[in-house]
Amino acid sequence: MTMRIRRTVAGLVALVLVGVLMTACSSGASDTKGASDTKGASETKGAAVPSASELISGAPQSVPVPGMVTMVDIGAHACVPCRMMTPIIEELSREYDGRAAIVFIDVWVNQGEARRYGVRAIPTQIFYDANGEERYRHEGFLDKDAIVRKLTELGAR
Repeated sequence: MTMRIRRTVAGLVALVLVGVLMTACSSGASDTKGASDTKGASETKGAAVPSASELISGAPQSVPVPGMVTMVDIGAHACVPCRMMTPIIEELSREYDGRAAIVFIDVWVNQGEARRYGVRAIPTQIFYDANGEERYRHEGFLDKDAIVRKLTELGAR
C-alpha cells in the first residue's frame, strides 16, 4: 500500500511540474515573431516552394517539402529551449535556401499541429529525406552541427 501511495504522489508531482512548465513557457505565447522578408516562392523541381522566411514563420506548412530534404522544428516562440533554437533555424534557413527546406511550426499558436506530427515535447525536430520519408526525430534542443550532420546524411548539399 505504501508503494502505491508513493507512485500516486510521484505522478501528481509530475503533473504539477508539467503544468507549471507549460504555464511558464506559454506566458509569452502571443508574442509571435513574424517574418519580415516577403520574397516570393521559389521553384524546386517543378513545384512551388514557399520562401525560406515563410517556412520559418511559425505557420502550418505542407511538410515535407516535395523533392527536398526537410527538417521541421516544432516548438513555440515563447518556449526557452525553442528560443535557443531560433538563431540556428534562421541561419540554417538562409544557408540551405534552395537545397533543403528548414521549417519552423509554432504549436502554441497552431495547437492542432502538435497532434498532426505526434509531438510529445517541444522542441522536436523531424527530418525527412527527399522522398518524403521520416528518417529521424529528436526531442529537445539540437545544436547546429548535429542538424547539419543529419541534413548531409540525408543528401542535402
